[in-house]
Amino acid sequence: MIKQLCLVFIAFLALNIHGQEGTTSPYSFYGIGSLKFKGTTENRSMGGLSIYTDSIHVNLRNPSSYAGSYIESFNGEGSVIKFSVGGSSSNTTLKTSSASDKANSTTFDYLTLSLPMGKLGVGFGIMPYTSVGYKLESFNDQDFLEYRYRGEGGVNKAFLGIGYQLTKDLSIGVDASYNFGNTQNSVINFRYDDEGNLLQYQSRETNRSDLSGLNYNFGVSYKPMISEKLQLTSSFTYSPKADLTSNNKRTFATIVINANSGQEFPVNEIEVDLAAEDLDRTDLVLPTKLAFGAGIGEPRKWFVGTEYTLLKTSEFSNDLFSFANATYEDASTFSVGGFYTPQYNSFKYWKRVTYRAGLRYENTGLKIKDESINEFGMSFGVGLPVGRLFSNVNMGIEVGQRGTVNQNLVKENFVNFQLSLSLNDRWFVKRKYN
Repeated sequence: MIKQLCLVFIAFLALNIHGQEGTTSPYSFYGIGSLKFKGTTENRSMGGLSIYTDSIHVNLRNPSSYAGSYIESFNGEGSVIKFSVGGSSSNTTLKTSSASDKANSTTFDYLTLSLPMGKLGVGFGIMPYTSVGYKLESFNDQDFLEYRYRGEGGVNKAFLGIGYQLTKDLSIGVDASYNFGNTQNSVINFRYDDEGNLLQYQSRETNRSDLSGLNYNFGVSYKPMISEKLQLTSSFTYSPKADLTSNNKRTFATIVINANSGQEFPVNEIEVDLAAEDLDRTDLVLPTKLAFGAGIGEPRKWFVGTEYTLLKTSEFSNDLFSFANATYEDASTFSVGGFYTPQYNSFKYWKRVTYRAGLRYENTGLKIKDESINEFGMSFGVGLPVGRLFSNVNMGIEVGQRGTVNQNLVKENFVNFQLSLSLNDRWFVKRKYN
């Protein structure tokens, strides 16, 4: 059954991701795109809370979660291997003070595997780090189309992490991530004659940046029992500042636009000598990130906690692009959430279902026209048991908003749907019979 679910899930993602971007936010115009949430469907369903770890779910945000002899089972004859894959779909209503529109996107979120080996554990996988996807237009004082902006692409993250259990309650870990990808954007300048008729030829600027670089994430998890049933869970992660190398290309072209299809045909094209301006190869800063949180609960029964994340977005810079009306300030996120499982080992199916909920408030770190771009989300989710070894199909929904209509900016009202498979299996099992 699990293999069939995997095939259906992967087919669903392939059909929906084809030809679509991972975001439709106009705010992905800035920097290297909108940051994607680094976490599982389970985390997102609890308001983004990522401090909780257990033996059957992958935790992508704290590498110390890979460790722990507590995940040994079945008389030491094999450890539980954790595999997880997830995707999401977003429906967004974009509003300004004078207009509104709708957009949607579907995206792959993560693919990861965790291998426990006694007190040592290893995890690896791949996920998107940022996403670019926008189509914007601006009009002049005569209400004529003046500029059309388009962007696509993003940065992906392939990671390898190691965790180690120092004591029964204390684990540490580190993961290394290789970031790679590209961002592409173009702007078309529309020109008109004295009578307001669109000219035959328009001008277009196109930019492409190919990005790559390494960064590291360190984590600590402390989970002591404070009574016979209650457990305190605390978590700390730290990612130091790192660099991304950006190989850049810029071209200018005179184009003709098909009035029916909107297809663009270059008449002539010139590549800019960015090397002469020392802009062909630049360095971008991945900001320092710090997160910590704590919670309390009964293992395998219920949990509630809170988490604070600080991202030093003010460290970000991009020599290739500068925006007079946009700056960066330090970003922060406050999350609160939890889960409840009536009876994890019950023979009744619905008593083994896990119910999750949470809230989050985020300052994205982007500031446009002196307006901070903030985000709020309220989430719910369920974990449905499938197969053996506590495997789950996890579903979540998040409702929220980003941005503001002040200063003629855009407010986004979004509904995000998440779907993932959290699968467990036994490897390295000793043979009992020859």
